[in-house]
Amino acid sequence: MTAGEYLTAHAVWHEVGGHGNPPMLRQFRAHGLDEERCAALERRSGGYNRGVPTLPNRYRTLPNRYRRLFDGDELIIGGQRWQVRVGYGHSPEHAALYSPDLGVLISGDMLLPTISTNVSVFAVTPEADSLTDYLQSIDRYRELPAATLVLPSHGMPFYGIAGRVDALHAHHEDRLQLLEEYCQTSRSAADLLPMLFARELDTHQTMFAMGEAIAHLNRLEHAGRVMRSEEGDGRIRFVASGRASAASGSGEAGSG
Repeated sequence: MTAGEYLTAHAVWHEVGGHGNPPMLRQFRAHGLDEERCAALERRSGGYNRGVPTLPNRYRTLPNRYRRLFDGDELIIGGQRWQVRVGYGHSPEHAALYSPDLGVLISGDMLLPTISTNVSVFAVTPEADSLTDYLQSIDRYRELPAATLVLPSHGMPFYGIAGRVDALHAHHEDRLQLLEEYCQTSRSAADLLPMLFARELDTHQTMFAMGEAIAHLNRLEHAGRVMRSEEGDGRIRFVASGRASAASGSGEAGSG
């Protein structure tokens, strides 16, 4: 496996190095999530450990040694050559596998046929531009032949990599434009959840939704389309850059 996945698995399992429920809840509170939903998330503490299925004794703890994979490595599996293609944005160092001889891409979570991959910002890297990392990663799949069969981790196998990559770019740009419009007034990530997700979110979905909302706001900030501020209540909010500039200009004019 890749180093990013191996080391993160250990950090999440042991809840060290900025991983685990306490850092996540601090981040979500800072981004405006209310105490009721934070309390519900707190009750789910240790969910990663509980969610790992029961395994034979030799696999019940994370291994202390592994074979590290790098982007571009080749593996022989079942007599077939598979190329390692590393992607970012969804998880720290996601490895997909491509067989040029079979014309098959095992895309894992990086490329799904009907739903968009969760792209979140985690407490350990609070200012990350995860969405750009993700979109740049899936752009690399465009170089694969059009006839490549994609085997995703969710949903049915499919063809049409380039079209799917285009659709995901369009989907995320729609989301970015929507948030930019709503940020004409100063907003926190939690404020924006109803705009991004029309359905009612359960506790598990709220965790993913907050991470995704922060990822989109960070992308807008990195692109100069919104500005971040931390106000008197300690919450992080974002406002569209044009709006913030106008407000600043009005303040300067009034003070003269």
